[in-house]
Amino acid sequence: MKSRRTIVLLLALPALSLLAGAQSLIDAGDSSGTIANTTVAQPDLTYTRPTEKTTIENYIFDAYGPYPAVGAVFAAGIGQAYNTPPEWKQGAEGYSKRFGSAFGIAAISTTMRYGLAEAFREDTLYYRCECKGVFPRLRHAVLSTLTARRGQDGHRVFSLPALVAPYAGSMTAVYAWYPRRYDAKDALRMGNYTTLGYVGGNIALEFLYSGPHSLLHRMHLNNGHGAPNPGSNP
Repeated sequence: MKSRRTIVLLLALPALSLLAGAQSLIDAGDSSGTIANTTVAQPDLTYTRPTEKTTIENYIFDAYGPYPAVGAVFAAGIGQAYNTPPEWKQGAEGYSKRFGSAFGIAAISTTMRYGLAEAFREDTLYYRCECKGVFPRLRHAVLSTLTARRGQDGHRVFSLPALVAPYAGSMTAVYAWYPRRYDAKDALRMGNYTTLGYVGGNIALEFLYSGPHSLLHRMHLNNGHGAPNPGSNP
């Protein structure tokens, strides 16, 4: 069980495609003062909704790019070392099964996230926080796991696609190619750890170097704008 958790955590990290940024679960206008004096939140002009081309490019990068491939390599290696699942045995054949499983889970989860986001008209790409300080940025990365941007102003919403996607890959794996002794409880447990892996991925996206010569520079989060956080420092 411990090895399976480790595998799922590793294969979730490549999904650096990644998710929409947020500092809170809901972004709404704040009302203050008396009844006669109400303050309405203004749209944040730093947000630019990604084009269809950008979204497709990020989907391909997140689902089939180097990050999920490298994650699958390491996940398969760990599964091979712990012989998990034991039914897949050892050797090249066993390793190939574990690699294909890890890569497939990541690809299916990413496809579900992008597909549902398109249906709900959400932007689930990750945006770095414009705030300063380790803890505000850490909070932003963690809360981004279950939020997305919606509308031209990029207001924050709770994201059903972000919630469902981590479980799509594990459910598919359990009922499509894992040994028959695995069931829904195993899939849910794997999905929980995939979600934690997404949290780790967002933290990495927030704090890792993303300069012009880095791999992260290819991703949407480096297109010159960050997450629209009212009151954040430019």
